[in-house]
Amino acid sequence: MRTDITLDEVARHNKPDDIWIVVDSQVYDLSKFYEMHPGGVHVLLEVAGKDATDEFYSLHRHAVLDKYKRLRIGSIAGQTPQVVQEDGAISKVPYAESSFWMGSKSPYYNESHVAFRKAVRTFIDQELRPHAQEYEDQGGKIDVALFQKMGRFGLLASRIGPGPHLKFVPSLPAGIKPEQFDYFHEQIAHEEMSRLGSPGFADGLGAGFCIGLPPLLAFGTKDMIQNIVPSVLLGDKRICLAITEPYAGSDVANIRATAKKTPDGKFYIVNGVKKWITNGHFSDYFVTAVRTGGAGTSGISMLLIPRSEGLETKQMKTSYSSAAGTAYVTYDNVKVPVENLVGKENAGFPVIMFNFNHERWYIISAMNYASRSIVEESFKWAVQRRVFGKSLIEQPVIRFKLAKMIAEVESISNWLEQVTYNMTKMTYKEQSMHLAGPIALLKFQTTRVAHDVADDAVQILGGRAITKTGLGSKVEAFQRTYKYGSILGGSEEIMADLGVRMAMKQFPKNARL
Repeated sequence: MRTDITLDEVARHNKPDDIWIVVDSQVYDLSKFYEMHPGGVHVLLEVAGKDATDEFYSLHRHAVLDKYKRLRIGSIAGQTPQVVQEDGAISKVPYAESSFWMGSKSPYYNESHVAFRKAVRTFIDQELRPHAQEYEDQGGKIDVALFQKMGRFGLLASRIGPGPHLKFVPSLPAGIKPEQFDYFHEQIAHEEMSRLGSPGFADGLGAGFCIGLPPLLAFGTKDMIQNIVPSVLLGDKRICLAITEPYAGSDVANIRATAKKTPDGKFYIVNGVKKWITNGHFSDYFVTAVRTGGAGTSGISMLLIPRSEGLETKQMKTSYSSAAGTAYVTYDNVKVPVENLVGKENAGFPVIMFNFNHERWYIISAMNYASRSIVEESFKWAVQRRVFGKSLIEQPVIRFKLAKMIAEVESISNWLEQVTYNMTKMTYKEQSMHLAGPIALLKFQTTRVAHDVADDAVQILGGRAITKTGLGSKVEAFQRTYKYGSILGGSEEIMADLGVRMAMKQFPKNARL
């Protein structure tokens, strides 16, 4: 690989069968590639023998250079690349990270959080990102080997909070000890997964797990915790939460799936359907809400149902990748041992409600960092895109859009950190009492902000934002899928109402205008 190439030498290679170009000080020989160039021959002939850095970054993502690194023959003497992307690196783009990671002081984070984010981001960049776009585009069942890598690295265990379960895995990212681990570490894990920019693939790697395993940890039998939980945390088995039905979404009290005991009392026979079950298409275990008693919440139970005879899943076509494994699940006389009851019979509703706050907090963490990554994409594009003879960022209307996006995302981050801090100081029961309302309102606001961010980002990137490949691919994926957050875990309308109803409980009786 030469390091003494001059611009004059590059300039001599400017013919159809002899094309050299320079991109960010690196020299590429396109002589045998130009006829295969997806953008056509003419585009390359325009920059043959020239420094094409500006032209390249106006048309391509930096990752394209890695894809075609075999064409690189050397570098310009005395020059070094200006664009450097390292695995695990914290972005230097303003507001691409929350304030502490951009250099501000914070009472919430310590050295363990810094090391943890670095380790998790590096792992994701090296082990997951190389597969992200392929799965996002083509869908299909995600290779179990990826889950096993996540499990043994400790990333799966890190996504369901502090607790005894952390001791089931060999280690945690950055060597964090289980007793050190707190909700800020978990928040970081959710944020980093969302940075993949491939929402279907990211959800396929554990969205169902994040809400399906906690009920077992809190209400499962000793046998479940000893024999099933470790295999899920290590990535050998996969689990999902099956509550929603065609008849009942947010209205959990009206589920129709039934579980009736056999005459000998040893088994439940389960019949019914579940719909929109994330990760359901490839899960091994289904934590399922069933009706074992009368109408309403007092007749609901939770069962751990393994994939077995009579249980079938069908892939559902949704607006994001099938890699998420979103499924329609049918139970046709599925035989389930009574020992698989999670909690007590006819007391399943508290089991369902137990993890809702945590699920919503998890959605907030992931959703807002996804919004933040779109701010970064938009900021980068506004700086590198030239229109009407100047950078897009020089247009006041673009700066206004960025300002609005930044202000909204930053406000969510600060509220989220305050909620997370309170989680580190409260028991689960205290969280249910004091944080249910704030978390509901924060989720409502987070998904409203995502809506605004998606809208402004599309306007900034224009046609690229509605194109699945290339420079706008991350924005396209976000604008197509951000609405998931406004539905899952409780719709925006219900979150808003819940937040105010919880506040009404604390309203002082003597307060008057």
